[in-house]
Amino acid sequence: MSNPTMATMFSTTNANTPNTTIPSPKPPQTPPPSRTTHLPIPPSKQPLLTTLTATAAAAAILTATPPSLADSPAYQIYYGTAASASNYGGYGGNSDKKTSAEYVYDVPDGWKERLVSKVEKGTNGTDSEFYNPKKKTEKEYLTYLGGFRQLAPKDVVLNNLALSDVNLQDLIASADAVTSEEKKDDKGQVYYVYEINGVAAHSLISVTCANNKLYAHFVNAPTPEWNRDNDMLKHVHESFKTVGSF
Repeated sequence: MSNPTMATMFSTTNANTPNTTIPSPKPPQTPPPSRTTHLPIPPSKQPLLTTLTATAAAAAILTATPPSLADSPAYQIYYGTAASASNYGGYGGNSDKKTSAEYVYDVPDGWKERLVSKVEKGTNGTDSEFYNPKKKTEKEYLTYLGGFRQLAPKDVVLNNLALSDVNLQDLIASADAVTSEEKKDDKGQVYYVYEINGVAAHSLISVTCANNKLYAHFVNAPTPEWNRDNDMLKHVHESFKTVGSF
């Protein structure tokens, strides 16, 4: 704040002086220029605020809770025996699925197993099935057929699978795209992988031959569930293996 000081000087007459002559008055003096006092301006607080903001951001990063493993989907391994209808349910065979398993795949936690009837097993070869109880059409299942030493051409295999699966027929008929490719695992076992992309539903199918059987693992979901659970469903698809190939 400026604090100007004004000073005006006037000449005075000394009443005690003996001189009778009154000296001429001194010309008025120009007052000295006002002096403005500049108070020190405190340094800007912006750098301090920036520093505090950066410090807080760094602290938030360092103290942020890392993603919990509990947030990731959990799975259980299913051991499939591909037992014949006559041996279904352990009759005449080993009830310990793990020791007699012919294939394995992962099942998301919370999914339910659907009991496959002997009739179904004997007619279309369905051996196992699991589904999401919140949306039963989001599911995975496995079928097998005996008497196959090796895979036929890819289009022939898919057509033969559709012959015994009406839902697969409908999905293929209404699909926007059907792709297929051949893959080999690290032991050289061949797998055919089919992806069927429809307007209403999506399917991933993995087919291979082992133990003189043809195994087909299906992962199906309506399009909304497929888009939501894409990573989980692909994991389930890729988890399918025959025993001896892992």
